Amino acid sequence: MNKGKEGKPAAKGTSKANNMYKTIWRWHFYAGIIFAPILILLAVTGSVYLFKAEIEETIYQNYYEVTPQGEQLSASEQVEEVKRLYPEALITQYRPGEDEARSSEVTIMENDGSFTVFINPYTGESMGTLNNDDRIMEKIEKIHGELMAGTIGDRIVELVACWTIVLMITGIYLWMPKKKKGLAGVLFPRLNRGKKILRRDLHAVPAFWVMAGLLFLVLTGLPWSGFWGNNFQTIITNSGAGYPPSVWVGDTPVSAAQTKDIAEVPWAAETLDVPLSKIQGLVPLSLDKVIETAEQYNIYPGYTVFIPQEPEGVYTLSIFSPKAQDEATMHIDQYTGAVLADYRYGNYGIIGKVVAWGITLHKGTQFGLPNQLISLFVCLSVIFVAVSGIYLWWKRKPQKGMGAPAAPALVQKKPFLLLMIGLGILFPLVGLSILFVWLMDWVLIQRLPVVKKWLNA
Repeated sequence: MNKGKEGKPAAKGTSKANNMYKTIWRWHFYAGIIFAPILILLAVTGSVYLFKAEIEETIYQNYYEVTPQGEQLSASEQVEEVKRLYPEALITQYRPGEDEARSSEVTIMENDGSFTVFINPYTGESMGTLNNDDRIMEKIEKIHGELMAGTIGDRIVELVACWTIVLMITGIYLWMPKKKKGLAGVLFPRLNRGKKILRRDLHAVPAFWVMAGLLFLVLTGLPWSGFWGNNFQTIITNSGAGYPPSVWVGDTPVSAAQTKDIAEVPWAAETLDVPLSKIQGLVPLSLDKVIETAEQYNIYPGYTVFIPQEPEGVYTLSIFSPKAQDEATMHIDQYTGAVLADYRYGNYGIIGKVVAWGITLHKGTQFGLPNQLISLFVCLSVIFVAVSGIYLWWKRKPQKGMGAPAAPALVQKKPFLLLMIGLGILFPLVGLSILFVWLMDWVLIQRLPVVKKWLNA
């Protein structure tokens, strides 16, 4: 009798644990099936984008490389040549070459299109013109950031990134040893236990090893997202820290515009208020004076000058440097040449510095080739894990049905429900999608035997 009584609680406990396992497996299964294909796409495009500089140097070599020959023409003279070639175009940006063997770039707007004109700074001759929308790496970046689908694509990418965290949390629970002895199947795959075990291990074990790297890429990519990233940025900006007084020369400007509205600048400077030029005459400052100011203030080479388009506008200088500590954003009065704002890495708050480092590490530029190779390894590992997961499901699934793990409804597992609520609060798009899935599970799957049978078959 005692033995039997002792056996019942154990069986009950085992049943609860088994149901919990199935519930987490079910959510891991659905998240993987839905989001793995897009995750693979992001990993592929991310792998390519890591080598953006090298790829563009090869593809656009004829546009980039010049032979040094004496003194360079002034920036104004180079821009005047572009105006002669494109008299109807609007000049919006100027980028001096970062070294003596690099061409200058002048960005123009014409017929609702954005083009870059490459100028030999020694001769003033055009080396060619590129439609910015046609640049290969621009397309890769748009696929990686928004699936080339604008705001909707941005939200989908953000959703995939957030659900990747859910995949990792549920995956680590499924990976954790259950009464296993030894490290086989945990830290390295079991090669002599049959094909089924091997398929499982070739998914679970690499997933464990790559998890930290993947989590880092997800978290460092989220600040760029349109919903979570913008709200995160707003919270940081409005946290009370604001921008230090050393950023401003004179009074802090009162402006409705933010720097990201007029220029492409580092993340920490996107919400920096745009000061206004004090109109003292009808003749704006020459571009040459702006370049001189950039050199006097030791702006990192490769910066871009955004040219004001309004009478009260300002010249804005920005540099997306390979290393976070070289970032800079500067606003210059277009009439007096006064530096109205000078915002550098040293002015960033702790969160701004962390995000800046995260972005350059994410892009693979902070530590050069070692950074690129480590990030490439993570991306390729993610592709392998995602593909092996899909293959694992494909080999296990029945001929009819999805082969989803049968499990109780979500509401019957309070610990897991609380975890998902917590993730939903931290990542609102995940919260909305969880609510949608829960409603589908409660209203449709759990109440329609035909659907439930097809999913769990």
